[in-house]
Amino acid sequence: MHFSKKMGLIMNELTILVINNYGQFCHLIHRTVRDLDMDSRIVSNMTMVEDIMDKGPDGLILSGGPTMERVGLSSEYIEQIDVPILGICLGHQLIAKTFGGEVGSGEHGGYADIGVEVIDEDDILRGIGPNISVWASHADEVTVMPEGFIQLARSDICEIEAMRHPKKPIYGVQWHPEVAHTEKGEELFMNFLEVCEEYKQVQL
Repeated sequence: MHFSKKMGLIMNELTILVINNYGQFCHLIHRTVRDLDMDSRIVSNMTMVEDIMDKGPDGLILSGGPTMERVGLSSEYIEQIDVPILGICLGHQLIAKTFGGEVGSGEHGGYADIGVEVIDEDDILRGIGPNISVWASHADEVTVMPEGFIQLARSDICEIEAMRHPKKPIYGVQWHPEVAHTEKGEELFMNFLEVCEEYKQVQL
């Protein structure tokens, strides 16, 4: 056990793998998790599932990226690796596609400050609502959630800003919690780490 200074919690040090989908903020995700006193590593999205498992991850974060054509093996990680998963921007969209949802072009492309309404403060959005200002791109967005998925947040320009799997600890957010422009981004990561800790304890 160790004490996480920023989180103010006594937790096991967790191994969080940041899957690099070639997004410009991937290094910021890694740094944010590392600064929360966790073992954070950036991993290529072409790494085989077996090699990912050999690293002993307690959670995966799917980074943003430029296009679905460059997500590598990320869908296989979602389907085959039984640890909590957080998808950010493209990672969020990939989770939707993997489980049968739909992704399309948004009406508001490019990065901008967006006002998000938190609908459900379950798990990763606990203590974050009811409204936050976030940094997000909506060049592409989830247009139809997979069957059974739970909507967690919306905005005036995108109905599905955040969602979760109905049974598994798999979450997606359209915005970038890792950038300074986003309110309560660190809290979102802290919540995800708590999910990872709790899930690890259940599996022991």
